[in-house]
Parts: sequence; structure tokens; C-alpha cells
Amino acid sequence: MAEAERLLTVFQVGGSLGGLAVGLALKDLGHDTTILERNPERLLHNQGAGIVAGGDSLEFLKRYNRCDRPVAVTSQKRQYYDKDGQIVHERVMTQNMTSWDLTYFLMRANYDGVKSSYCDVPEPLAHQGKAVHVHGHKVTSFDLIPNGGVRVHYTDTRSGSTDSGTMDCDILIAADGPSSTIRSKLFPDTQRTFAGYCALRGTVPEHAVTSPTLLAFRERFAFFHAPGVQILAYLIPGIDGTVEPGQRLINFVYYTLFPEGSKELDEIMTDKDGVRHRITMPPGKTNPQAWEKQKALARERLPPQFAEIVCATKAPFVQAITDVPPPPANSALGDRVVLIGDALAGFRPHTVASTSQACFDAMTYADFIAGKISSDEWKKQTMGYARFTQDRGVKMGVRSQFGEKGEDGKWRALSLEELIGDRDEASVPRKEQVWPEWATKI
Repeated sequence: MAEAERLLTVFQVGGSLGGLAVGLALKDLGHDTTILERNPERLLHNQGAGIVAGGDSLEFLKRYNRCDRPVAVTSQKRQYYDKDGQIVHERVMTQNMTSWDLTYFLMRANYDGVKSSYCDVPEPLAHQGKAVHVHGHKVTSFDLIPNGGVRVHYTDTRSGSTDSGTMDCDILIAADGPSSTIRSKLFPDTQRTFAGYCALRGTVPEHAVTSPTLLAFRERFAFFHAPGVQILAYLIPGIDGTVEPGQRLINFVYYTLFPEGSKELDEIMTDKDGVRHRITMPPGKTNPQAWEKQKALARERLPPQFAEIVCATKAPFVQAITDVPPPPANSALGDRVVLIGDALAGFRPHTVASTSQACFDAMTYADFIAGKISSDEWKKQTMGYARFTQDRGVKMGVRSQFGEKGEDGKWRALSLEELIGDRDEASVPRKEQVWPEWATKI
């Protein structure tokens, strides 16, 4: 598809980081892009989540972010703790930690000029295409039209509206997350499945914790492992994305077992209004009684520094850990429909690669559209990343939460050294890795 020869009209389904990333990359090539976001609100709300900004995320922001401000907090060391809160292993490793909300508002400022307290809006550049963000539009189906484009069918999700309609584009990009509607239409056999455990998540202002606890997480990426339990924590930007010491947030991700169909899973995923959530319990909706139980368990299971931040968070949220294996291909209908990011493959959070995948997919697709790489190379790189990293995430999660099954059929807990090895292997920069042949087969 020689798309480098003409300007395109591109729709991105999904207005989170993936849709914004590919929109920014194509806008910079001069193409007109439109985000179709099903949320009825103009802005997505703070997700309360930290992001380990990998090399592809940082490269993406270097290319496309023109807001003059820091984008991350730097961590200088990785440290592993025992149950008593003592350091048992440490390694010098510089990493960059950011937040979902800062990344989102940086992208919105650069994509469609959204003003916010996070950053000033840069002036548009003459070579850039148009960028439109349409909220309240839920894409329900799509089909090819005679001119070779795609007709998108949608319903209006805004309050009081019963409208529906169609819009036409040259290319439709699915960036609608792990439960992608577009992927389900193209590849119905690819299903999202629960992995048997959840991540309890939250943030705490760094000034709100005791000195020993702050010392454990200040400029540190800290970990604790126990059978069925893993928790990690690090500093991220604070309110309005500030990186000023004393105003940042400690972000934690606490993995613990919640078997499918169990009373415990139903309890933690049922909110304070009695509504059962399937995948994510939003910040501020957790049932206080259910969270008090988790706080008590945290005091029993975790080192004191980690227990303190779990108990101190004011707006916890819960993420059911799921698997979304990549479908057979990252595009369909003559490459007129393209899958990127979580819509292509849903990684377990252990890989800390979800945002990096979205940024990598966006940059790689833009290189293909610009004629810098071939169709085969685009597909091999994108599918290689998706297959290899998704497979690695499953293995990391199983080994961390359940252990390893021996030849005798019995499960054994892994040693700390083995778990550290898994984490170090996953931290090898993407540019230094070579995808195995099975991952890049197209």
C-alpha cells in the first residue's frame, strides 16, 4: 500500500494513550486524523496509575512532545526487601517513572491543543495534518466501501442522545484496548481471559509517609516477593504532573491471588454501590469494608514500608490481571484496518511494556506509512513485539504468583534470585533484543 504518495484520512477508535500516540505520529506526517472515543466526557479522567517509561515511550515523547517541561521522575536503583523491611538485593539502574495523567495531557496538548494545568499548548506546525477528538462516539461496526475506504458505524453515548451514524475514512485503527470491539469483529477467537490474580493499586503523597518509608521509595524502584504475592513501588509525578521533591506521589502495584469464582474476587470487584466490575474497579469506588480486609492482609504479609503505603492510599483501585494473546495478524481488509497497542495484545503489567507497545506500534506504523519500511517489516516488527512480550508476561506472572511446575507435577515457589533474573531479563531494552522466528512469522 503506497500510502506515502498521498495524504490520508485516518480514524483511531479509542482516545487513550494508544489512539493519541498513533494520531500524533500520523499527524506529524501531514495526515488528517480523528479519534472516536466512546466515553461521553471530553477528557478521560485521571486513572491514578504510574507508568515505567521505557525506551520506546521516551523516544516517542522526544519525537512528538513539544511541551517544555519534565516528563518523568528518575529512579536510580532497584531494591528488593525481605519481610522485615531490610534490603536483601540492590542494583544501580536508572529508570524513568511517569504517570498516566501527565502522559495523557501531554499527548492531548500536542494532538488537539487541549489546555490544562499540566502544560502549555505548543503552536501547530505548518506541515501537520488536522487532528480531531470526538467523544461520545462508540464504534459498533465497520465495512469496506467501493472506493477502498472504510465506513464506520457508531452510536452516540452522550447523555440523552439516541443518535447513530456513519463516517468514512481511508484507514481505521483499533486502539480500543484489551477488550477491543474492532478486534472482536475481525478475530472473534481471540479472547480476554482472567489470570487468577489481581493488582491492588494506589498512590500516596510522599510527604504523607514516615521517613523510613520515604527513604525506601525515594528515587528507588522497590520490590517484595512472597508466595502468591508481589508488590512494587516507585515515585511518580504529583498533582498537575509536578516532579518537585515533596510533592510527588508514591505509586504501588500489589499483586495477590483472587481465584476465579471465589468469594474474595467477588468481594474486591464489587463496588460500594453494589455493582460488580469485571476488569477494573475505578479509583474511589472500592467498597470500604473490602478494602479494610486488604489492609489487614497487607499488614500481615508485607514489609512495613509497603504495608504503610497500601494502608495510606485514599483512592485505591483494582485491576483484574488478564491475558490477551495477539491474533494471527495486526491488520485486516487489505491493511485498511489496523490493530495497535492493547487492542493487538494485552500484556500483563509485570512486563511494564503496555505504554511502550503503544508508542512502538505508532512509530513503526508511521514509518511504514511514510515509506521508510516495507509492509512485511512493519508487520514483523509489530507482531514480534506483541507475541514475544505477551508470552514473556504470562511466564513472568505465572512464575511470580504461582511458582514453577516441576517434572513431578508439583509446584514450587521460585527463589528471589530467580525472580530477580526474570525482572532483569524483561528490562533488556527492546532495541537490544532479537525476536525469535516464531514471533515474527507472518
